[in-house]
Amino acid sequence: MPAIWLPDPEVRAERERARFRLFLVRQRVRLKQRVHSTLMAWGRPCPVSDLFGARGRELLERLELPEPWCSHVRTAIGLIDDLDREITAIDGELRRIAAGHPYVSLLTTVPGIGPVLGYTIAAEIGRIERFASPAKLAGYAGLCPRVYQWGDSDRRGPISKHGPRYQRWALVEAALGASRHPLYHGRYERTKRRLGRQRGPRVAQVDLARSLAHAIWHMLTRSEPFAPKGASVALAA
Repeated sequence: MPAIWLPDPEVRAERERARFRLFLVRQRVRLKQRVHSTLMAWGRPCPVSDLFGARGRELLERLELPEPWCSHVRTAIGLIDDLDREITAIDGELRRIAAGHPYVSLLTTVPGIGPVLGYTIAAEIGRIERFASPAKLAGYAGLCPRVYQWGDSDRRGPISKHGPRYQRWALVEAALGASRHPLYHGRYERTKRRLGRQRGPRVAQVDLARSLAHAIWHMLTRSEPFAPKGASVALAA
């Protein structure tokens, strides 16, 4: 029987910290979307870029809506403020813990990855030794396309989405940041243009996330920081 890897209590605790933060962030996003949808339903324009920034808060304070929508909006704003405080506290804790994590110091050398995102990726990976190749790490994150084969036909479909969705989210989030970096911006834009406006951005993000997963495997396996392709130590895909 092939052996399976089970996370030890330390890795499980790391994952719980990172996943709970993501849970709170998603609740905050849902509350903000609900406020926006309420304003749209009552025909209230949003002339500011950030409805929950300083100018947006002034607009919300002057907002006049019938009940119960008015009280619901004010309750949502209060919950958003509470979540902001909790997320800020968790971010501080994760940055403090990440400073002593052996993987995070390497991961933060990758374009698009900061301490909190690096901690999330490290927690989801667990132990890099359990992945025999870069493709295994990318496949574990569900970033590899499905393969349909019959006879002489060999077709590729959408990504499998196997494995922990948190790691897949973290790598795609890192790809969004890396897409603005000069090292990857050209590749990202070429993929977008080649596949069109509808599919291009999403496929370009997944392609870049898969490339980052390959680079991360080499980095963590060798205990070396990120180096762009063509450098003296070629770590990136």
